[in-house]
Amino acid sequence: MVKFNINGKEVEYNGDLNRSLLDYLRNDLHLTAAKDGCSGQGVCGACSIEIDGSIKMACRIKMADINGSTIYTLEGLPDNFREVISNHFAQKGAVQCGFCSPGMIMRARGLWLSNRSATRNDIIRAITPNLCRCTGYVKIVDAIQSAFDELNGKQVDTQKHEAKIGDRYPKYQAIETALGIRPFVDDMFVDGMLFGALRFSDHPKAKVVKVDISKALKVDGVVKVLTASDIPGDRYIGLIFQDWPVMIAEGEVTHYIGDVIASVVATSEKAAREAALLIDIEYEIYKPVTDMHEAAKPNSPQVHSNQSNVLETCTIKFGDIDKAFAEAAYVSSDIYETQRIEHAFLETEAALALPNKDGVKIYSQGQGVYVDRKQVAKILNLPEEKVHVIQVQNGGGFGGKEDLTVQGHAALMSFITKMPVKLHLTRDESIRMHPKRHPVWMKMSLACDSKGKFTALKLEAIGDTGAYASVGTKVMERVVGHATGGYTVPSVDISAKTVYTNNIPCGAMRGFGVPQVIFAMESCIDDLCRQGGFDRWQIRYDNALEDGAKTATGQELQGVGLKKTLLAVKEQFQSAKYAGIACGLKNTGVGNGMVDDSEVIIRIVSSNKVEVHHGWTEMGQGVHTMAIQTLHQETGINPKIIDVIVDTTAGIPTGMTTSSRATALVANAIINASSELKKDLSQGTLEQLVGRTYRGKFVCDWTCKPGAKTDKPVIHFAYGYATQVAILNDEGKLAKVIAAHDAGKIMNQMLFEGQIEGAVHMGMGYALTEDLPMKDGFPVSFKFKDIGIIRANQMPEVEVIGIEEPDPIGPYGAKGIGEIGMVPTAAAIANALWAYDGTKRTRLPMMRKEIKK
Repeated sequence: MVKFNINGKEVEYNGDLNRSLLDYLRNDLHLTAAKDGCSGQGVCGACSIEIDGSIKMACRIKMADINGSTIYTLEGLPDNFREVISNHFAQKGAVQCGFCSPGMIMRARGLWLSNRSATRNDIIRAITPNLCRCTGYVKIVDAIQSAFDELNGKQVDTQKHEAKIGDRYPKYQAIETALGIRPFVDDMFVDGMLFGALRFSDHPKAKVVKVDISKALKVDGVVKVLTASDIPGDRYIGLIFQDWPVMIAEGEVTHYIGDVIASVVATSEKAAREAALLIDIEYEIYKPVTDMHEAAKPNSPQVHSNQSNVLETCTIKFGDIDKAFAEAAYVSSDIYETQRIEHAFLETEAALALPNKDGVKIYSQGQGVYVDRKQVAKILNLPEEKVHVIQVQNGGGFGGKEDLTVQGHAALMSFITKMPVKLHLTRDESIRMHPKRHPVWMKMSLACDSKGKFTALKLEAIGDTGAYASVGTKVMERVVGHATGGYTVPSVDISAKTVYTNNIPCGAMRGFGVPQVIFAMESCIDDLCRQGGFDRWQIRYDNALEDGAKTATGQELQGVGLKKTLLAVKEQFQSAKYAGIACGLKNTGVGNGMVDDSEVIIRIVSSNKVEVHHGWTEMGQGVHTMAIQTLHQETGINPKIIDVIVDTTAGIPTGMTTSSRATALVANAIINASSELKKDLSQGTLEQLVGRTYRGKFVCDWTCKPGAKTDKPVIHFAYGYATQVAILNDEGKLAKVIAAHDAGKIMNQMLFEGQIEGAVHMGMGYALTEDLPMKDGFPVSFKFKDIGIIRANQMPEVEVIGIEEPDPIGPYGAKGIGEIGMVPTAAAIANALWAYDGTKRTRLPMMRKEIKK
């Protein structure tokens, strides 16, 4: 027995002394402000708590070690401290997905106890043990600094910001999220809940000869062991191609190490995981196909039987390419390679499924609840209306939660057992299972004339999409469509292959293929400058897209603010001793011949409650806040009485929250719905409208695929534009990043800054340190610390400059900003390093240390 004090209460514990304190806090006491982000690796800090006056990570502490200790979780901190700091986290924009926020507040608590006069540098040092994937840490430091000022009795800005478009209105439910009160999926508990665990393949490519579950069934607490034969419906799912089996059956061949062969349902997660490990699988092992260049060859062994490893080749050609290169004054040619990286959202995948009459209800953190519903219905052989999916704001997505992972398995477990089941992945399981950013190999040549005007571009690209298609073809189409970057190039010959291998699949990730090709393009531009003696800023300005110019796909553009972003950074770039510059553009909307649409329902519940129903996922980017601000802007309804709900019972099917499109689409739909609501409000009060429902819709169905035979191709309905400058100090370290971004209309100044700051942080990691190398179909390391995420004390100064060049389609002229923030970052840093030491970089990451197993 151990005795200790938690949040002012004496507690006795008689259980397993090797159990982690975090497990006990979350699963026995349901104190869930401390989050599980790294599964006991002690890397992310999301589980930070106070023990005997010091801040420690609960995942690394055993129950045997806390006898006689005094412990405080965020739930037990003094009310005044909780109120002040959570308010500043909300007011300063420190909460995006919010999964890291409780841990960050605990770090602030530790600093407050030891140093109430902490400087900004003190705050940065204090939070460095903790990771944030969303904010770039800037606004977290701002919030802690401001909160300390108030706690010390100093006058602080307590101005309440309004919710009009453009205002710095705090993020929806920011205070509840910062304090850990608003639950994430893994924070949810229901009576009688069972727990699931998955048994993954031991080999990237092997025939499953036999699956023996007998030992697993003998584990105390095991309720059911499921295999492929238990799936009542279609076993194959996928966002575009239905090539991904929910479970591999006996006699079938695995395609990667994240393939699921069996699953266990038990009365505890410990029992489920113990049983999963006891499932014996007999294999016939084959050599995996892991090199995308070899996989692309006609004689390569096939990843999927009777199917070419080249899933798609996307090509665009126009102009007289041979003549342009023959007549060019200068040509830059090189091979560029970018790496596979992990999304590293701090909340790993989780789902809670419950029986619901003759169907199932699922609490999902996925990036598209209606797509989840469709795929789960297929798996269970149910009509879609019998699958009820509720979207729970997730702890980061960045594209990595588009593909179905645990939702289908949890739904199957609940449907078969007729019991509530929660399933969540550990950090190494998450790394093992979900798709990553595509590694892309690019052979690029860029030509210009004697005055530095670009004349031609050739690109041959190959992307490793791994074992399953996911959205890999669309990613490589973005490589093609964005190959000319932010510039006019009159002749192009561009081709990109999407290739299957037995590696972990690759799919959507912030930037969606564009950071890869922009790195190559912008490097070529600096090379031309060195060859021809051109000014690096001027050549970009002279070639930059403007209204009426065309992209690589031939789309004529309107509302182009790229030259304004270049002008905004000119002085600082040209006055810096060592600096790199890069431009970028990024589509808003999936386009490519697919429909972008959004429906909304506005319900007047009472004079003090208005509901907005839409289908988009809140994952830190602020789409719910955008919905509230748009409705307030249009109608004047008090934003504090507006609730936002994403639930498939609304019956307004929406696609994936991807392609920087959610804000544009939901806001346009709300504007549409508000037209009738405004008329009714002009004739009466909100109270008189109780019970009424207003529907709105926006549809973009006029795009086409790159290379389509049409005189006026429209690939996407809008684009965002940016220029970034990376400045190094005399030691060659990154000292400052200036990010000038054309947002069309800045919907919320604070959230705009936060998105760009966070994207720069992710782009900096992509440029310098992040990697997920694989060997023989396995990651070299499953350790979270080896991913290479930049910490607070490694961040440079980030200056965000907002440009507003209205888009003709976007709401109030707005364009997407979620992805464009990291598109030019790696290229700008690469060019800065080249300016510093004269060495051209052609591979990312540029400062990576070798990972040792």
